[in-house]
Amino acid sequence: MNIKKAIVTGGAGFIGSNLVDKLIDMGIEVHIIDNLSTGFEKNINPKAIFHKMDISEIDSKHNYYEFKNTDVIFHCAALARVQPSIEDPISFDKINIGGTLRMLKLAHDLGVKRFVYSASSSCYGNNQKFPTPETETTNPLSPYGLQKYVGEQYCKMFSEVYNLDTVSLRYFNVYGERMNLEGAYKLVIAIFADQMLKGKPLTINNNGEQRRDFTYVGDVVNANILAATHSKRLDGEVFNIGNGDNYSVNELADMFGGKKQYGIKVIEPLKTLADNSKAKNKLNWNPTGDLPIWIKTYKKELGI
Repeated sequence: MNIKKAIVTGGAGFIGSNLVDKLIDMGIEVHIIDNLSTGFEKNINPKAIFHKMDISEIDSKHNYYEFKNTDVIFHCAALARVQPSIEDPISFDKINIGGTLRMLKLAHDLGVKRFVYSASSSCYGNNQKFPTPETETTNPLSPYGLQKYVGEQYCKMFSEVYNLDTVSLRYFNVYGERMNLEGAYKLVIAIFADQMLKGKPLTINNNGEQRRDFTYVGDVVNANILAATHSKRLDGEVFNIGNGDNYSVNELADMFGGKKQYGIKVIEPLKTLADNSKAKNKLNWNPTGDLPIWIKTYKKELGI
């Protein structure tokens, strides 16, 4: 499928801004929707058209004209992270479910060719099958995991009821360039990097033996492009976007080389490991990320 014009929600954020850069490089007209609550102006590609908007307030009746003739919507915007969602489930629900529903309605009203939804492996919870296929029973352990799964169901429903072609990509622990080193939403790799820069010990929740399938942001971007340009309708299909291997948090801390300090007990899955065969076979997606090599380079760039 050919793309001439695209909308990227969360295009000033970590994953979204990397996706915007790729789309711009492909010669696509890109419109960014972001309220900058967790994204940054410095991440905005100057060749993109920026709309400072909150997805929970999007109204297709008011915003139809400037987004006319959009081919694809990449819905990356979300309030992420498990623990903050437990502390404030209502605010997270407004964005992660309400905002997603509004974007789906906008996509339908615009008549876009495809809606690509950034879903999450958090929907699996503590499942017992590894590697985990898309068919595994979902059992979210947090409001965030549940909200992202509800978004998937809305995508599927919009395909069935409104004939909007949608696809959901379940990301596994994304890392890479433009990770936020500040604020409540930073990821464990960014947390360790920030602590190393400040000369502090690496704080590890639980016993550190929880294992994560860390997936490089460049691979996530490629998955989005492949899903958006797939030649056949996808109609609510779900794909795991994970590297297919995993490391414990203790092993990650060893890659950084800092002193460890074990912290509080938190609710989180004991292990994530994607069965990514469906994405490989149907989307022709092949992840190339190598976490140890990337961490080594990242440390040099930060001077730690």
